[in-house]
Amino acid sequence: MGDDSDDSRNEDDLSELLRRMLGGQGGIDPAEIERLTGMPVDPSMLAMISQQLRGAFAGGGDGISWDLAKRQALQIAESGALSVTDGQRVDLDEALALATLWLGEATTISDLAHSARVLTRAQWVEASLPVWQELAEPVAESIADALTATLEEQAPEEMRAMMQGAGRLMRTVGGSLFATQLGQVVGRLSTEVISGGDVGIPVMPAGEAAILPQNFADFGRDLDIGEDQLALAVAVRELAHARLFRHAKWLRLHVISQVTEFARGIRVDTEALEDLAGRFDPQRPEELRQALESGALLPAHSEAQRQALGRLETLLATVEGWVDVVTEDATARLPKAGAIAETVRRRRAAGGPAEQALGSLVGLELRPRRLREAAAMWRAVTNAVGIEARDSLWDYPDFMPTAEDIDDPDALITRLQARARGEQVSADELDDAIARILAGEEPAPDDGEGEGTSPSDDATGEEEPPRPA
Repeated sequence: MGDDSDDSRNEDDLSELLRRMLGGQGGIDPAEIERLTGMPVDPSMLAMISQQLRGAFAGGGDGISWDLAKRQALQIAESGALSVTDGQRVDLDEALALATLWLGEATTISDLAHSARVLTRAQWVEASLPVWQELAEPVAESIADALTATLEEQAPEEMRAMMQGAGRLMRTVGGSLFATQLGQVVGRLSTEVISGGDVGIPVMPAGEAAILPQNFADFGRDLDIGEDQLALAVAVRELAHARLFRHAKWLRLHVISQVTEFARGIRVDTEALEDLAGRFDPQRPEELRQALESGALLPAHSEAQRQALGRLETLLATVEGWVDVVTEDATARLPKAGAIAETVRRRRAAGGPAEQALGSLVGLELRPRRLREAAAMWRAVTNAVGIEARDSLWDYPDFMPTAEDIDDPDALITRLQARARGEQVSADELDDAIARILAGEEPAPDDGEGEGTSPSDDATGEEEPPRPA
C-alpha cells in the first residue's frame, strides 16, 4: 500500500515539475529530477529541454516548428559575416548589366522582369528557407514519428502509463531536433553559396536571381583570375539559371515535386534508432546530433527511391547542362572563360561541407552525375539546329529532353530537324534515320526537293524556311 502511495506521489511531483518547466518558472532543481527519475541531469541540458518543451506547446498543433530552424540558420549566417561594401555592390551591378547583354546573344529565352539582387547571407537564408523546409519536411516527419514510437517502446514499464497521451509532445520535440540540425546545415550553406542557383535547385523565388558578394570574394581568393572576369562569369550563370526557371514556369514545380517524391520514400532505420535510444545518455546529446547529421538513421535507398533519384538526377543534369552551354557561349569573350568553367565544374563536383551535410541529413545529393553527358547533348543540339530550336524544348514539359536523349542526342536532333521541316516522323522512320546517322551515311534526299542541299544546310535550316505541315 505504501508503494502505491509513493508512486502516486512521485507522479504528482513529476506532473508539477513539468508544469513549472512548461510555464517557464525558475527554481527547478536538477537534484529534484534526479530523485524522481533516478538519472543524473546536466543543468544546461535541463535548460535546453525546458525551452524545447515550451516551444512545442506554444506552437500548438502537432507539426514541426520550423522557427527553430530559421533561428539556427540566421545565427550562423550572421556570425562573422562581413558587410557588403558599396564598391562590391557597384561592381556586381555592372557585371550583371553586361551579363544581361551577353546572354541576349546566347539564348532566346527572355530577360528577367526584375533586376538580380545582391544579398547578404542572412537574406539568402530568409529567401531560401521555405524551399529547404518543403524538401526536408517528409524526412523530418518520418524521423519524428519513428523517434516517438521508439522512445515509447524503450521507456521503462513503470513510466509507460505516464507516457500515454504524450505522443504529440514527443513527436514535436523529436521534429524540433531535426529542424535544429537542418537550420545549422542551411546556415553553414549560406557561407558557401555564391548565387541563388548555385546548388542546382530553385531555392530562390521564381524568376529571381541573386549573388552573395561575401562568398563571391572567398570563391575567387586563391584563383589566378581577375575578379572582373569571375564576376561576369558568375553573373551570366546565375541569370541564365533564373531566366530558364522564369520561362519554363512548370519547371520549378517539376523539380521540387521530384525531390519531395524521393524524400517521401525515406524510412528511418528503426534498428539503428533503437540502438541509439537504448544507449542514449542525456548528458551527451552530441551523439543524437551526430546520428541525425551523419545520416546514420537513414537506411540504404530502396529500389523505388533509386528510380526516383535517377529521374531527379536526369532532370537536374538537363537543367545544369543547358546552363553550362549557354554560359560557355555567352562568356566566350573572356580570356580565361575556360579556366573559370573548369573551376565551376570542379567545385560543383566536390560540393562544400555544408552541402555534404545536407545530403546526409536528407539523404539526397544535389549534384547530378550525368552533367557532362547532358552538356554534350545540349552542345550537339545547339550546333545542329541553332539556339532558337534548342530553347524551344523548354516551352512545354513534353518537349524536354529525356534520359534517352542524353544517351543518344542524334535521335533528338532528328526529331527537331523533322519538326522544323513540318514533318511528322513515325517511329520506324526515326529508327531508320538514327541507324543511318550512326552508320555515317548521308541523309536521303527529301523526295527530290532537297537534292542540292548539304547536310549542314539542312541541319541549320537556313536554306529554306520551315514548310507548313
